[in-house]
Amino acid sequence: MSSAVIFGGSGFIGVFFAKQLLTSGNFEKIYLYDKEHVADKPFPYRTKLVREDARIVELKGDVRQEITWQPQDKVTLIVNFAAIHREPGHEDFEYYETNLLGAENICAWAERVGCNEIVFTSSISPYGPSEQQKKELSLPVPLTAYGGSKLVAEKIHQIWLAADEAQRHLVIVRPGVVFGPGEGGNVSRLIKAVIKRYFFYMGNRDTRKAGTYVKELCGAIWWVLQRQKEQGEHFTLFNMSMNPGPSIQEYVETVCKVAGIQRKVPAIPYPMILSVAYVIELIARPFGIKHPFSPVRIRKLVRSNNIHPGFLVENGYSYRYTLESAFADWKVDSPEEWR
Repeated sequence: MSSAVIFGGSGFIGVFFAKQLLTSGNFEKIYLYDKEHVADKPFPYRTKLVREDARIVELKGDVRQEITWQPQDKVTLIVNFAAIHREPGHEDFEYYETNLLGAENICAWAERVGCNEIVFTSSISPYGPSEQQKKELSLPVPLTAYGGSKLVAEKIHQIWLAADEAQRHLVIVRPGVVFGPGEGGNVSRLIKAVIKRYFFYMGNRDTRKAGTYVKELCGAIWWVLQRQKEQGEHFTLFNMSMNPGPSIQEYVETVCKVAGIQRKVPAIPYPMILSVAYVIELIARPFGIKHPFSPVRIRKLVRSNNIHPGFLVENGYSYRYTLESAFADWKVDSPEEWR
């Protein structure tokens, strides 16, 4: 019996990719290996996806430690989604601890169980912030611990591949912001801010933000893996984003269109917004109050992530979703997130 193991599988992307793998018909069982079960997290949509299919099996484990679990069936695909990734939210050492040790332990486990296929989700963070368009061959210049740890983790997976390149296959994807039902991240916050009337432009209408719908990402990863094997290739690194990445204004206008609302979004000078964010952070942090006005997030809103999905474009990948159709699909699947 053929199976796949998704490390970090109870997270946002992992649950959707489990469905993608089952839909392919190539696997009889999908293991989700994570520190927590899906139901332990406050995202009922993810829980529903996992619980409705008995072929998805959850396992508790920490990739920072040696992986001793031994499956009874043959593992033909390993997917590494395990990561510390939210910025802000963690100390620098935490990104390296999870992302590097996780890569090392997962690659070592792949050797032990004789699995020759790995998919690894990196990030666009290794490129570093820049207004210039970044392609797969652009020089990575990470400026954060998250970006640096992801770049090193890429190299760890490539070392695994190099040990037996004739037999092994490795796909590394660098996605922009990934959004969709149960995400709970930046795009979810944007949708809430626009609907609830507390979103403001700050000189960033034309700021481009590389992004992709979670279902598009899962389909593209599977497409790249199958293409690699059909072409007799063994390594692929590709950027994942809509083409081109939408501007902030395009995100906002599409939210309004799909939500069926009209909003006149005010513009406030960036220095004023940033100053207010620092004041809110100063008051909220001692009391452990969570809020959407972190200075780190405010600064990210005015920086472009202009990422070009060159590999997909050059090799004829056919996109399934536009920004509008992705948002509309999200709203159908999880309407409570659009209120």
